[in-house]
Amino acid sequence: MQTLRAEHLHRTYGEKTLFEDLNFIINERDRIGLIGVNGSGKTSLLNTLAGISNEQTGTLTTPKDYTIGYLTQKPALDENLTVMDAIFSGDQSVFVTIRRYEAALTAYGQHPEDPKAEKRYLDAETQMNEEDAWTAESDVKTILTQLKITDLAQPIKTLSGGQAKRVGLAQVLIQSPDLLLLDEPTNHLDFDSIAWLQQYLAAYKGALLVVTHDRYFLDQVANQIWELDFGKLYQYPGNYQAYVQEKAERVDQEAEADKKSQRLYQQELAWMKAGAKARSTKQNARINRFHELADKQGTRQVQKNVSISLGQQRLGKKVIELKDANLQLGDHLILKDFSDLIQGGERIGISGENGAGKSSLLNVIAGKLPLDSGIIDVGETVKMAYYTQQLEPIPDDKRMINYLSEVGQHVTDKQGNSVSVTELLEQFLFPRFMHGTLIRKLSGGEKRRLYLLKLLMEQPNVLLLDEPTNDLDIATLTVLEDYIAQFAGTVITVSHDRYFLDKVADRLLIFDGDGQIERYSGQFSDYLASLHPANKKAKSPKPKAASAPDSTAETTDKPKKKVKLTYAEQKEWEGIEGEIDQLESQKADVQAAMNANGDNYDKLADLQAQLDDLDQQLDTKVARWEYLSEYAED
Repeated sequence: MQTLRAEHLHRTYGEKTLFEDLNFIINERDRIGLIGVNGSGKTSLLNTLAGISNEQTGTLTTPKDYTIGYLTQKPALDENLTVMDAIFSGDQSVFVTIRRYEAALTAYGQHPEDPKAEKRYLDAETQMNEEDAWTAESDVKTILTQLKITDLAQPIKTLSGGQAKRVGLAQVLIQSPDLLLLDEPTNHLDFDSIAWLQQYLAAYKGALLVVTHDRYFLDQVANQIWELDFGKLYQYPGNYQAYVQEKAERVDQEAEADKKSQRLYQQELAWMKAGAKARSTKQNARINRFHELADKQGTRQVQKNVSISLGQQRLGKKVIELKDANLQLGDHLILKDFSDLIQGGERIGISGENGAGKSSLLNVIAGKLPLDSGIIDVGETVKMAYYTQQLEPIPDDKRMINYLSEVGQHVTDKQGNSVSVTELLEQFLFPRFMHGTLIRKLSGGEKRRLYLLKLLMEQPNVLLLDEPTNDLDIATLTVLEDYIAQFAGTVITVSHDRYFLDKVADRLLIFDGDGQIERYSGQFSDYLASLHPANKKAKSPKPKAASAPDSTAETTDKPKKKVKLTYAEQKEWEGIEGEIDQLESQKADVQAAMNANGDNYDKLADLQAQLDDLDQQLDTKVARWEYLSEYAED
């Protein structure tokens, strides 16, 4: 078994201890989700495991042939190369082997009589066989296609940051290392690509350690959750849902203080349990793994309070109205005769295609971008706070507490109580010993969290959030979600994070590009489910024109309306979710086989036929499930 063992790992950053005396083992097939507050040392731990940092003490022990692949947040790619050339220029073993073989083949072709050239060629060919590197190019093309990178001759320097991240992901996946380290792999991926990546990782034979804020992704991928918390590593078996329950229990057991933190975790747990059926009832048997928590007294969390409740200015009835709005930026049509009325207390989520203009709409609302034509009318009582993707300049030589004191020494909470800057910092996951820290010593994520707190201290009544989950950790997102739940004002959020949108939005604007914007009322997961034909309710056929009544016919009573399942239907209902689960499992196996046979077109054709058949069976079963569910008794 290929195993990595870490003993007594210790690292500091300035005055902060990132991790202290860590001991753990990573075995084959481990699927570990690493979480923790920004600045807690998650990326530093990945760097340590990848061998690109020597600022720590302790030992790492692996077999001699142990390989590690690492997707960083910003992959290092040569900007002057094309997509394919950049991938194959990597220094990983498979790419070195391919380049050595190509060079040996060229030399042997030029000098076939040279025995040294012949030997180098034969040795290189043997190495290609040993590493099974012959299919690398077709495998890379398959992965890039799934990640929506289609122009393989495009120079790296012309790619967006999100596209470059996907190229880096393809470069790492093709290596098939013993340990795969992924730092925020779902950033900039659309939902189809995330679903594909989940399936790919499910079939992956090595070990996985992933840092991500995507809690649905963790739920699907992880079989362990590791949490870095003030230098210590807490290990929880199971996925994110299991972690939420066990974390709540651990917090409850540690001390009798900080009831707010326990309330927040209990709320999170309750939402996961109640939301599971609403998000996808047919999967209820798989994902509802929680047991009822006892109502216990007294809790303490290491991170102090993780709840924040601030007052706000009164918001009148009139908030924001757009009438016949038109906007084009260069060749991109953003808004076309767009009208919308945004009212007080609304929770609006904005998602859709990258580059379709989601952030541009927020900029229009915030007054940072004028319309080409049309009207935007903002109410007089509106006090807006805008959390942008680009962090506002923060003076590095200022201390955290002084930066926030520019807004005020204290603010008022919803109950009218005065809350000091020190208390707010603690509530926003900054322990007291950090309050005097110079801002330049903070991590990028900690700066984002500080910036968000400053915005909330201004006590807005309209909150604009542009992709907050790209930079904030899960703990901070949980605090923000709790704040929004108590917030009496209007919230408009641009995000691709399914979990976050499910919790903070009940009305959606979906940007499809070219000025096309869909509207949807409900949770984001429901919207995604509605896109699949099997999840759409069948439309009733239009009634045929009635025939002239037969004057001789007797009047009969209308048939009674169906109110419950027959005995046979009840038995079918009891087993249908298991049948759907089995079909989905078979589908995942077929898709994994397709990933493993990207260059075998005969095999792919056969697998595709199997996949089509399974899709048809699933469509039929889900449609039947929808019919039965209307009459099933709870």
